Amino acid sequence: MTMAKADILIGIDAGTSMIKAVAFDLSGVQIAIASRQNRYTSGRDGATTQCMDQTWADCVLTLHDLATKIEDLAERTAALGVTGQGDGTWLVGKDDKPVCDAWLWLDARAATTVENLRATTLERTRFETTGTGMSACQQGPQIAHMAATEPGLLDKAEVALHCKDWLYLNLTGIRATDPSEASFSFGDFRTRQYDDTVIAALGLTERSHLLPQIVDGTQQTHVVSHAAAASTGLLAGTPVSLGFVDMACTALGAGVHTGTPSAACSIIGSTGVHMKATLASGVQLNSEGTGYVIPLPLPDMVAQTQSNMAASLNIDWALHVAADLLTEMGHTTSHSELVTRIDNWMSTSQPGQLIYHPYISSAGERGPFVNVNARSSFIGLHSEHRFPDLIRAVVEGLGMATRDCYAAMGSMPAELRLSGGAGASPAVRKVLSASVGSPTRVSTRQEAGAAGTAMMAAVAIGAFSSMDTCIAKWVTPLLGELEQPDRKLVQVYEQLFPAYRGTRHTLQPAWDQLAQMH
Repeated sequence: MTMAKADILIGIDAGTSMIKAVAFDLSGVQIAIASRQNRYTSGRDGATTQCMDQTWADCVLTLHDLATKIEDLAERTAALGVTGQGDGTWLVGKDDKPVCDAWLWLDARAATTVENLRATTLERTRFETTGTGMSACQQGPQIAHMAATEPGLLDKAEVALHCKDWLYLNLTGIRATDPSEASFSFGDFRTRQYDDTVIAALGLTERSHLLPQIVDGTQQTHVVSHAAAASTGLLAGTPVSLGFVDMACTALGAGVHTGTPSAACSIIGSTGVHMKATLASGVQLNSEGTGYVIPLPLPDMVAQTQSNMAASLNIDWALHVAADLLTEMGHTTSHSELVTRIDNWMSTSQPGQLIYHPYISSAGERGPFVNVNARSSFIGLHSEHRFPDLIRAVVEGLGMATRDCYAAMGSMPAELRLSGGAGASPAVRKVLSASVGSPTRVSTRQEAGAAGTAMMAAVAIGAFSSMDTCIAKWVTPLLGELEQPDRKLVQVYEQLFPAYRGTRHTLQPAWDQLAQMH
């Protein structure tokens, strides 16, 4: 019998809404995909949690589903890469069992702890070391909040992981995290190592034993264990690469770094992630202490990042309101059907008539400012405005938020690469392009996050000599044609942006007052 050739790379991307297993050939062509919906639970106290065992079970199912689409998948798999949703806290205890359900990045319980930590004398030092502003979504404040309110959880824990780290543990038996999440949570983005001063600034010196080893998945792999092989159907001994956080992997797969000067990448998914690739030595930190500096899987390269807590979630909210009203009147419609109407609604409304602040997340906002009480609002409504005007305002709010984030990092990008579901809409792309005044390219890479982590695996096993050579093959050819911004729309948004930013400053006392009422 002839043995199958190992000619496939699998990228696992465990996002907030979906977990995906994607197969690529060694040249980067996507062959097949399997996916399962992720499930999480929200509580009245701001809790947002996910069952860790269920997440692993769903990962296993996606791999089995993928195997039904590709003959001899296990034998043909040269390596796997795994990435996943960032931030959050996945506590693991004795015998590698979960201590409790994972606290997700959407969890808002650490809000008061964030306020207290941001008021300490070490906060600026922590920020300048990590390059990352503090928010309730991050593991550091979440563990600090647990230490203050539920120390028993930490007493039972042996290691604090992130989502992708949990899947890596189940695949390989190795407790580890990657340089990106390690450094922006607890370390120095320049050295990509933990930093004692940062850990002390979070009040976690006595809990530092919970931090796992740091593994760079482009340089080191571990292998599928016999237990994982029995569960997944993969071959024991198959190399597994621990990917960087999903923001980094998605940006890598979508073209944040291809050698084009001053190019940037925005991922407009559930959240809005806006990234500029630069050398670590070239990072200029802002005075407000916000944003992320995320190491990329390239030597000395980082992605300076500002991230909106919610992007397309704002559109989802508006469409859910419409669906609820239609259902009440006896007309059922699907979310996907309403999505197809967005471009038409945009065409029947006038630009720049309303201001919408897209702070729909119950966890507030984290970029380019941090305020756990931030909330969405419409400004400028009058009696002649209708639903299409509201939809346009929501989309323009995403554009204004994108501009706000790039402004916090310096100048607007010379070229904007777009990834994420919302970027598929021509009307949304037109707003984003005009909002930052830059030409755009859409990456035709369907699964950029899975591709990014698969690229790391490809480099780790020697399929490519460097990440740059892999990018030239996997990424650059998939960037679409350059789309120039609508100059008339650029002028409209140039006038709208000062009002957008000015009113978000003005509204902060109102947000705080509303928070005190609940």
